[in-house]
Amino acid sequence: MSKITHLELENFTAFHAFDSPFSEGLNVLIGANGTGKTHLLKILYAACAITAGEDLERTFPSKLRAVFTPFEGRVGRMATRAGKSVNVRIAVTRKDRQTLGAQFSNHTSRLTDVRVVGENAWKKTETWCAYIPVKELLAHAPGFLATVAKREIAFEEVYVDILKRAFLPKLLGPADRKRMTLLAALQKAIEGKVIAKGEYFFLKNRQGDLEFTLLAEGIRKLALIWLLIQNGTLLGGSVLFWDEPEANLNPALLGEVAEVILALQRLGVQVFLTTHNYVLLKEIDLRAKKGDVVLFTSLFRDGGKVTARQGKTYQDVDPNTISETFAALYKKDMTRALRGKG
Repeated sequence: MSKITHLELENFTAFHAFDSPFSEGLNVLIGANGTGKTHLLKILYAACAITAGEDLERTFPSKLRAVFTPFEGRVGRMATRAGKSVNVRIAVTRKDRQTLGAQFSNHTSRLTDVRVVGENAWKKTETWCAYIPVKELLAHAPGFLATVAKREIAFEEVYVDILKRAFLPKLLGPADRKRMTLLAALQKAIEGKVIAKGEYFFLKNRQGDLEFTLLAEGIRKLALIWLLIQNGTLLGGSVLFWDEPEANLNPALLGEVAEVILALQRLGVQVFLTTHNYVLLKEIDLRAKKGDVVLFTSLFRDGGKVTARQGKTYQDVDPNTISETFAALYKKDMTRALRGKG
């Protein structure tokens, strides 16, 4: 397995140009809506996914199309909208110096018209990965995969993929100490263990077996992480893509989420996450230890074009829209409090 170290984009969705390295540990992406955070996750996920499992027979362009679902499946619709003809280039580089590339234009419709570079060499190294979307899907698992197999439904393939990974059986053999510690911490947070009965997921605890439909969505997300660690999807050398972990989660649990994310990085899992949440961002900053490898990437629009700046610490993040918004809110709160005293 080999981790992602670099990404270059030209004229892809929101990005006229993007050229940035990534950390081999934890990568935190922040920025306003519409700056392409989720798009970066999907590109990198597609590149990793085609190296393992059922996707090994897929091409990079076909996986990109499946996770982005452009209108009528037309590849060219993933190009930057510029009111003229544009050429698109994608280049993903790993630690082993292999690069996977794709080139097409906004007029490209067919997958066969996409020029792919380095795919055969790229696929020789297996990289297990998981993409956790904003919307939790385990509660809706019954019948979902069977429906997808027979019908065309408007779901990005990341939803199908994460269900398939969740259904994988427990990894053979005893878990090492670090994995056991992390599993125990998650069991404490969710107050139980996850079991599957056919296509239904349950949380098994002192109350019995609780259907996932009866659990808070935030708890179901943590339960999913427990499953992925237990079944070996998330091991050293694998890659986790997590889009807005804070969605539908009680802020009181965000500290535990931050600890889990950092612990996965310490296990050797490369993590990419997006967030709009100040508490999660600050919890990661405060809980990071010496030796943790964290890189913050701030995406923002400069002259209408998306630009990226990076920093190794929370203090280095500039601009930091999350922190700026929180500071402005705090200032308003203090102003009101002082007026009340006057």
